[in-house]
Amino acid sequence: MKLIKKVIFFIIFEFIFCTTLGTYLVFHGPFKNIRNTVVTSAMTTMNHKYIAKLFLSDDEIKRIMEENKISSPTESENQDAIKVKYSSNNIECINIETNRYKGYLLIVDNPKRVKVGTSQDLGNRGETLGQIIKRYNAVAGVNAGGFSNAMTGTGGIPSGIIIENGEIKYIDDEKTFNIVGFNNKNILIVGEYKLDEIKELKLRDAISFGPALIVNGKPMIKKGDGGWGIAPRTAIGQTQDGKVLLLTIDGRQKHSLGATLKDVQDVLLEYGAYNASNLDGGSSATMYNDGKLVNKPSDILGERAIPSAFIVE
Repeated sequence: MKLIKKVIFFIIFEFIFCTTLGTYLVFHGPFKNIRNTVVTSAMTTMNHKYIAKLFLSDDEIKRIMEENKISSPTESENQDAIKVKYSSNNIECINIETNRYKGYLLIVDNPKRVKVGTSQDLGNRGETLGQIIKRYNAVAGVNAGGFSNAMTGTGGIPSGIIIENGEIKYIDDEKTFNIVGFNNKNILIVGEYKLDEIKELKLRDAISFGPALIVNGKPMIKKGDGGWGIAPRTAIGQTQDGKVLLLTIDGRQKHSLGATLKDVQDVLLEYGAYNASNLDGGSSATMYNDGKLVNKPSDILGERAIPSAFIVE
């Protein structure tokens, strides 16, 4: 009996020792990239900031976040560089997979087909991506903009601005907006704009989110991981011949831990994105194709209620 107690005590001691040592090495050891990823993941997740604050000072956290911060565009989009072609209405779905994450990329040949869809009770209650796609009679799509009532789970109050079919369908009291959307020439517009500038852009369909990942073929993340850690991701991009790239990467699950913004940027660059932006991720990250759910949302309840989506009609 004494031997059994000693063995149990030894196992418990070893577990605590290894866990403590491992945690210490993550935050104070030589593994800088791992530490930075853990910190940026914790600080950009609503419920897990305490993980970083338990082991690092506010100044240390601030320095790490600054080191991994994404650059702001220094130039406006060159819309003349996009030569939209309408040779096909094809939609191709490609599996994206590494040893850390698994995702899906939709390549939509005709950008005219990509539009904004919104929940039926916008401003009060959201709908799942599946419900939005069904109501718009769309064939594919991904979640789009963020929302301010995430804690209640209703997903109905958007953040920023929503433009649908040329009309402002929702707008909050922000002075500037991170725009992701298409103008009347079916060119993807990404970046930060004031309301009077937005009106000059002649947007047909747009939402608010960010940050911009690629502008005029140039990556915005030049060092670090983008400062948002590892999580489920959704993003949108456009190639120089006008094709639209819709990317969703699973996360917070056994089959896929998640991706950094740098990972997302690199995938979109690989497939020819000339302009691209991050969209709402986390539990909201969802993709449909051919009317069916493609990915595995991380929320234990399945699809999350959202206010807006980029749909393919």
